[in-house]
Amino acid sequence: NREFIRFLGYALRSTTELQSHLYVALDQGYLDQQGFNALFDLTTGCKNLISGFIRYLRSHPKNLNVEP
Repeated sequence: NREFIRFLGYALRSTTELQSHLYVALDQGYLDQQGFNALFDLTTGCKNLISGFIRYLRSHPKNLNVEP
């Protein structure tokens, strides 16, 4: 439903916020470049999955009573 898609949007924005915090951690020396790259790649993959799920839900409105 629309509420679930809204929640997924929050999750997507939270993942973007996490990527921003990763840059700060790298700049402050809490992460080395290799650790940053590994974590950033994980967050990018997570964002791709969430975005794909949102697209799927919006393209199949009959399954969840969602308006396209």
